[in-house]
Amino acid sequence: MIYLLIFGPIVSFALIVILLGNFFEKAGEKGKEKIPFQNLLTLFKIVERTPLWGLLYFIPYINIILIIWLITEFLKVFDKREILPQVLGIFFGYIYLPVLNFTSKINYTGAKQQERHSSTREWADALIFAVVAATIIRTFIIEAYTIPTGSMEKTLLVGDFLFVSKFHYGPRIPNTPIAFPFAHNTMPVIGTKSYSELIKFPYYRLPKLQDIKRNDIVVFNWPQQEERPVDKRDNYIKRCVGVPGDTLDVLNGVLFVNGDKAFTPPHMQYMYFIQTDGSTINPRILEEYDINDWEMANKGIYRMFLTDENYERIKALPMVKRIERKISPKGEVEMQRYYYPPDMEHFKWNVDNYGSLIVPEKGITVQLNAENIKVYERIITLYEGNALDYKGSKILINGEEASAYTFKMNYYWMMGDNRHNSEDSRFWGFVPEDHIVGKAWIIWLSLDHAKGIANKVRWNRLFSLIKNGSDEQ
Repeated sequence: MIYLLIFGPIVSFALIVILLGNFFEKAGEKGKEKIPFQNLLTLFKIVERTPLWGLLYFIPYINIILIIWLITEFLKVFDKREILPQVLGIFFGYIYLPVLNFTSKINYTGAKQQERHSSTREWADALIFAVVAATIIRTFIIEAYTIPTGSMEKTLLVGDFLFVSKFHYGPRIPNTPIAFPFAHNTMPVIGTKSYSELIKFPYYRLPKLQDIKRNDIVVFNWPQQEERPVDKRDNYIKRCVGVPGDTLDVLNGVLFVNGDKAFTPPHMQYMYFIQTDGSTINPRILEEYDINDWEMANKGIYRMFLTDENYERIKALPMVKRIERKISPKGEVEMQRYYYPPDMEHFKWNVDNYGSLIVPEKGITVQLNAENIKVYERIITLYEGNALDYKGSKILINGEEASAYTFKMNYYWMMGDNRHNSEDSRFWGFVPEDHIVGKAWIIWLSLDHAKGIANKVRWNRLFSLIKNGSDEQ
C-alpha cells in the first residue's frame, strides 16, 4: 500500500504522457510519446534539460517534486506561463494536459527561443518552487525529526535523524497555515513566534493507510503546551503503549495492557543503583557497553540506566557488590514530580505503580463520578472544548448536570522505552488524536555528539527502518 501511494502517481503520469501526441509533434518529436521510457526522456529534451534528470524519476518522493517541476517547465515551453494554467497543470495535470492536447491550439516556443527572464527572476522562480514543493512534502508526506533526549534509549539514540511519515496515520490539514517555511514554532536565531493565528483551520485529517497500532513509535504534539495552537506545540516521540479502549496498569515497573503483560522492547532501559567494593568502574568499560547515561553519586555508588543485557554485564563485574533496580513502592507519591492526574494525593500513583486507567475511545460513554472526573477533566475541557463546573456533589458540563460523558476523539497513552528517564503520559496524560503528527519511519543519519569527527557517524544506523509495533514482536 505504501509503495502504491509513492509510485501510483508516477505510473499515472507516465501513462498520461502517451496522450500528449500534439505536444510532441509541435516540438518535433512526433511518435515518441508512445514509446515507454523514451517518452519521459523526450520530455526532458523538450524542456532542454539533460536526460540524467530522468534518474530522479525513480527515487521515491523526489520523483513527486520532479513531476511538479516537469509539468511547469513543459507548460512554459508551450507558452503557458500564466498562473492559472500552471496551477491547473500541477494540481489537475492528469485532466488538464490531455484536454489541452486535444482541444487547444498549441504554440511551441521552445526553451531557448522564448524570451528569457533575468537571472534574478530565474533564481527566484527556482527558490519559490523549491520552497512550495518542500513545504507540501513536509506537511503531507514526510518530515525530518531529530531525537533530542534519551527518553527512547536504546531504541532511538540522541543524535538520530528520522524521517517521520505523515501518510501512515493520515496527514493533518494545518491549524495555522500562515507560517514561516521550515520553522516549527519559533524563528531561527531571533526566537520569535514563526506563525500567525490570523487564519485558523479546525482539525481535519486526510485519509490514512493504517490506524495507530499498539507499540508503534509515534511523533506527536506535546499536550501540555496549550498556549500554542495544536500543530505548533513541541514535537515529542514515544512508544504508543495504549490505544483507544485499552486498560493500563503499571505494577512494580511492569506494564500490563488489558490484563496481560505488555510487549517489552528489546532495548528497554530502567534505572539501577550500583554499589561497588569502593573502587570505581573504568569509564572505558561503560563506553564499551554503550552505557552513556550514568553518574557516580558517591565513591563506589552509581546510578545507571541499563538494558537487560547491560544489567547482566555490570552485575558480573568483580568490583560490583550490589545492583538493584529502582522501584517506587505502591502508594508512595513522589511529590517532587508532577503526575497525571494532578490529584495524586488521592490516587497515590507513581512511575512504577500506576493505574488502572482506561484509554478513552471516540463514541464511548463513561459514567462520571467524583473520582474519575479528575482523570477525564482535561479531555472534557481543554481537548473537547466544554465548560466543566461543580455544584456540590453535582458535575455540570456546559451548565447542565451530567452523570455521563461521550468522547468526541480517540486518545492514546505514550511511554518512553527508557522508563525511568522519560517524561511521558504518566506525567501529562492522554494524547488526543488531533495531536498525532506521524509515524517514526526511517533513520537517515545518526551522529554521536560525544565522539570526535572521525567516529561521529554511527554508520550501522544509517537508512535503517524503525521497527514499529508488530514488526518487533
